[in-house]
Amino acid sequence: TALGATETVTWKHFATTGDAIAELKKNGCKIISIEQAENAIMLNEFNPATVEKFAIVFGNEVEGVSQEIISTSDIVIEIPQYGMKHSLNISVAAAIVLWEMVRS
Repeated sequence: TALGATETVTWKHFATTGDAIAELKKNGCKIISIEQAENAIMLNEFNPATVEKFAIVFGNEVEGVSQEIISTSDIVIEIPQYGMKHSLNISVAAAIVLWEMVRS
């Protein structure tokens, strides 16, 4: 997050990602994880207009999103990548996904 963002953006702390997901689902959010996983939808093939309210889960560059969280996700999206490297810095991944969702 950007410095000072906590002063202008509503946020809430959860002890675990699972706790956050449980509350989001209770409030009607679809959970979208960004990860290379079996049956993932490619980002360029995802239509965000088909999901009314959603929350996006990003993992870190080394460990990604845990299998536990992937299993509780409603949708898993993969960022298409070419070449030998198959991970992106979290800020780059977030920028790509958020831009694509706004653009779509």
